[in-house]
Amino acid sequence: MSHADIITPTRFLAHLPATLGRVPRMLRGLYYTGIRNREKNLSLGWALERAARLYPDSPALIDERRRLSYALFNGWANRLARAFQAEGVGHASVVAVMLENRAELMVVLAALAKLGAIGALVNTTQRGQVLSHSLNLVKPSHFVVGEELREAFEDVRPALENSGGRCYWIADGDDASQVQPQAPVGWQNLMRLAQEQDSNNLAETARVRLKDACFFIYTSGTTGLPKASIMSHGKWIKAYGGFGHSGLGLTSSDVLYLTLPCYHNNAVTVCWSAVLAGGAAIALRRKFSASAFWKDVQTYQATCFGYIGELCRYLLNQPECAEERGNSLTCMIGNGLRPSIWNEFKERFGIERITEFYASSEGNIGFTNVFNFDNTVGFSPATYAIVRYDLENDQPVRSAKGFMEKVDKGEAGLLISEISDKWPFDGYTDPAKSEAVIYRNVFKEGDTWFNTGDLMRDIGFKHTQFVDRLGDTFRWKGENVSTTEVENALGAFPGVEDAVVYGVEIPGTNGRCGMAALRLADGATLDAALLAAHLDRELPAYAVPLFLRLLAQVETTGTFKYKKTDLKRNAYDPSAVTEALFVRLPGEADYRALDATLFEAIRGGTHRF
Repeated sequence: MSHADIITPTRFLAHLPATLGRVPRMLRGLYYTGIRNREKNLSLGWALERAARLYPDSPALIDERRRLSYALFNGWANRLARAFQAEGVGHASVVAVMLENRAELMVVLAALAKLGAIGALVNTTQRGQVLSHSLNLVKPSHFVVGEELREAFEDVRPALENSGGRCYWIADGDDASQVQPQAPVGWQNLMRLAQEQDSNNLAETARVRLKDACFFIYTSGTTGLPKASIMSHGKWIKAYGGFGHSGLGLTSSDVLYLTLPCYHNNAVTVCWSAVLAGGAAIALRRKFSASAFWKDVQTYQATCFGYIGELCRYLLNQPECAEERGNSLTCMIGNGLRPSIWNEFKERFGIERITEFYASSEGNIGFTNVFNFDNTVGFSPATYAIVRYDLENDQPVRSAKGFMEKVDKGEAGLLISEISDKWPFDGYTDPAKSEAVIYRNVFKEGDTWFNTGDLMRDIGFKHTQFVDRLGDTFRWKGENVSTTEVENALGAFPGVEDAVVYGVEIPGTNGRCGMAALRLADGATLDAALLAAHLDRELPAYAVPLFLRLLAQVETTGTFKYKKTDLKRNAYDPSAVTEALFVRLPGEADYRALDATLFEAIRGGTHRF
């Protein structure tokens, strides 16, 4: 952490004038984030109807072929909601939704939200056992599947507990026009069912409450099988206030370019709520493409985009193109932008405001960079604490009296947030999984706090800096090593496109030492001596990776997070790894090639690490 990142009273006051014009929107945002009454009738459907009333002719959604105004989009959602109703979908019905990023997906989710039904947003990359697990987990009564994913669904249909559930098909390249193709045998064409329905708002929407579930969002489980977290309308409305009004403050003249997958909260909660709050438009792309990014920004004249940190890295790694110069983007919203590329990204692409945020699908806390500081996840109005954590024993430090201890400013610790009426915890569909992330008797008898599983740093004025996921921090030589910090240092070395860092064990030593899997830029070669010197300059000695592995490609999840499980399992064993391996032996200033003989010598304790 740079000392320049600490927010002092002087720095905070200096940022305020730039925020003054946004104060009315920010106050409205604080109202929505602060509502305590969970019985209150507010929802995603209400937010869409408000936008349709205030901005009927403004574009709500744009893609390669269509430009739908708020009036048209809302009317389409109403027709679909009535079609669902006629098929037995009602309040709290669970409907599995499997479509790639397209207008039909957004309008189906809007229709379900209007009824108070729950859209289970299935990850479109899932296949086989993982897919059948995800579907069975939430017990859907109805299935909505796009033509592009019907084959994947049919493959697991025999394994579904409700395989006789009602199945609805949406043609690829479909729209709201009159000509509807015939659905396959055993399926109904959902758009055809909706065609003749009434397009006026439904009375049911006004009865949906903050405490009602809106989406089931799948998060990665520790067993490798997904968990379904509950996204309530209350949390969605908090995002509407925090990101839509207080954070970004988009208006009906703005266009948000969305390439993130819509089965993820960053898309359907963060970006969509930010857009609906001000009547802005979403320009939707089917799948992210670094090479097409700036052409799309120019085509849609996008003023904002939704990001995840790795996406920004991909864009920085692209050669400069004509479309990026003088582009229309002024702001961006997302999470995971690393400090090592924050300023470079802002300067190269001319971005004025980075609305970095921190939140989790299942958690009850969020931070938003509303005051536009650099290298921070921002400010949170929630009640939270950053407490000392014992990484060796994988648990928070408790005093003699049994209570946790807060860390000092600038020090890293575990972020926990208090569970209260104002900041409720919706948790997972599985109560046992929910209980596993709750701490009790934290600072006093009877209090309850949510364990975020993330290490954070307090930088002042209720602002924090993300340090690492707990599982991504390991101990070596009695010190805590942050994989994020090491990945940042590696990412700053010329020729390194991707860096994945993880801890591996060496027999006869305590803890885990660092290993880095690297993907180099096309045509680049690894100068191991220069890399070692660079790491020695940038990192403390205990954090410098001892093992390197070169990768042709890096596996990521649908939301661009690195997949580390296989890398950790294979570690530095030449018999399990086909790519080049290197090791930095004790006392040596350079990395050397690691072969089977050297591997056995390391395993046998010849070298004293």
